[in-house]
Amino acid sequence: MSNEPKRNDSGPGAGPGRHGFRKPKNPIKTLARMFSYLSGNTPLLILSFVMVIISALAGVMASYLLKPIINNLTDNLHTYIESGLADEAARSKVFSDLTGDILKMAVIYVCGAVGTYVSSRLMVSVAQKTANKMRKELFEHLQDLPISYFDRHPHGEVMSRFTNDMDSVAMALEQSLSQTITSFISVVGTFIMMVVLSPVLAFVAVVMVVLMMFIVKTVGSKSAKNFRGQQAALGELDGYIEEIMQGQKVVKVFNHESAANKEFTEKNNRLKGAAVKAQTFANILMPIMGNLSYFHYAVTATLGAVMIANPFGWSGIFVITLGDLGAFLQYTRQFAQPVTQISNQSNMLLSALAGAERIFEVLDEKPERDFGNVRLVLAEKSPDGLLTETNGDPFANFASTFDKNNSLCLAWKKFCNSDGGAELVELRGDVRFENVVFSYIPGHVVLNDVSLYAKPGQKIAFVGSTGAGKTTITNLINRFYEIQEGTITYDGINIQDISKDDLRRTLGIVLQDVHLFKGTIKENILYGKPSATDEEVIRAAKIANAHSFIKRLPDGYDTMLTADGMNLSQGQRQLLSIARAAVADPPVLILDEATSSIDTRTEHLIEDGMDKLMQGRTTFVIAHRLSTVRNSNAIMVLEHGNIIERGDHDDLLKQKGRYYSLYTGKAELT
Repeated sequence: MSNEPKRNDSGPGAGPGRHGFRKPKNPIKTLARMFSYLSGNTPLLILSFVMVIISALAGVMASYLLKPIINNLTDNLHTYIESGLADEAARSKVFSDLTGDILKMAVIYVCGAVGTYVSSRLMVSVAQKTANKMRKELFEHLQDLPISYFDRHPHGEVMSRFTNDMDSVAMALEQSLSQTITSFISVVGTFIMMVVLSPVLAFVAVVMVVLMMFIVKTVGSKSAKNFRGQQAALGELDGYIEEIMQGQKVVKVFNHESAANKEFTEKNNRLKGAAVKAQTFANILMPIMGNLSYFHYAVTATLGAVMIANPFGWSGIFVITLGDLGAFLQYTRQFAQPVTQISNQSNMLLSALAGAERIFEVLDEKPERDFGNVRLVLAEKSPDGLLTETNGDPFANFASTFDKNNSLCLAWKKFCNSDGGAELVELRGDVRFENVVFSYIPGHVVLNDVSLYAKPGQKIAFVGSTGAGKTTITNLINRFYEIQEGTITYDGINIQDISKDDLRRTLGIVLQDVHLFKGTIKENILYGKPSATDEEVIRAAKIANAHSFIKRLPDGYDTMLTADGMNLSQGQRQLLSIARAAVADPPVLILDEATSSIDTRTEHLIEDGMDKLMQGRTTFVIAHRLSTVRNSNAIMVLEHGNIIERGDHDDLLKQKGRYYSLYTGKAELT
């Protein structure tokens, strides 16, 4: 094992809670960047905003029509009554004017409804296009990030960018943005019309709104505090449930069910207590606001009635009509709701900006550096050893390159800066470390002045305690990490000069922890070489000794695997992992404790397959079982990042050092 930083994978509670309120660090900068993603939808946005404005203004205008409707109705009824209820023209005017005014109001409401519908559909389209674009860019950028980024960030934290944060952004674009604009226009328009109708009653409305906002702020702050506590308790409980579900075998083996239930009950009760506090403050807010709204309505109606009756002989702004009061009461109902909506939607917008900020933090991470210009090409080799580049795809022709009767081979194409020409170097699998110094964290050296070489076709084994640096060496060969000092060469070429994609295509890696993807067995083997034929897939499976168990499955190579291949045994998963490496037919193999977690019989199957696969290939083997490295050309014994012994099996036994103690059982690997 290596000294790589441990990943502390977290469960559902890793990221911020979906409903937990988060504030962005730099909202203006984040908002400006968000609009850059919206730029491709400018016509749709403009049309949507126009529809939003129409919808908001329609609500304001329709309410104002109550004034002429009521005033005209009262005037016409008054005329009709004064005529002794006998004037047919007066009666007709009552109904015709009322019908006309109601039709006008209906037309305005229909326009508002159309505006709301169109704007909603357009914003859904814009939001999903934007989220799709951001999600695609985020996923592609993650593919370009170095392994060190994933060492520093738990999987749960990375996943929260795709789930909670992306959902917040999409929801804000779909609903919050348009609703905030609608509410703002409604508040401004309603207030203007209230002042036009009655400045006195408008002043009363402002006083009531200020009181409402004070209560919202006071209760809301307590509610937010308790909601954060609820989210923390929920995250802790979710993480515990995920951990226990994944470790059910261990729980049952050690009869830990009662203890698990007890701990779950404690965490569940903690969540219940936090949720009760949070919901208590959240639930009392609406009744308070509702009662204040009713109180405001009653005060306005009473004061308005006094202003209409005018028993004190008032004049000017202190006198209103019945129509003024009717329209104003309607605005009274409309005024408080948009104010509350603006407060709620602004919180959602700020939370979405915080989510977008977290997404942009990942996008701003520097991608894996690759300045290598040495590429892998397919070349034809003449009898005298002269290489000539061909037009074939080197990756698609991997399997044919190691055919002894084939004149094709893989070669490194080096560009010479002096004359602009290119030099071809045959790919042979010669790997050398020269005075390599490496550390994951500055100041904490993992490999100290390591030098070694592996000639083409040799098998090099690494033995040592956990954390000695064995896996680190193999991670440096494929440039998962960059060294601080020294050089690593591949066929005499500094690996930093080789394109990472081409370098890694020449390396076959079999890890201790097998990761299989959801799909068929064939698709998982093809992951090593997507262009492989069915014959090549079967050949690779036979090399790995996996063919016999695959053909016994109900659907053979078309058998569907669950996530990580959990419907197969550990040994079968490892055999498929080896088949995946075998189908790529790489010149260099890296086996990281590939047989450490399987039974002896399967180990023999794997060793037999690997012996076939390793023929003619440079192989690096990391193993705890020393029996698997006896036939290595060289064995490196590492401790604390240093090679303390080197030689073949017999040489190391003669030295009677660390390897001798391990092999004879006088010492154990830790």
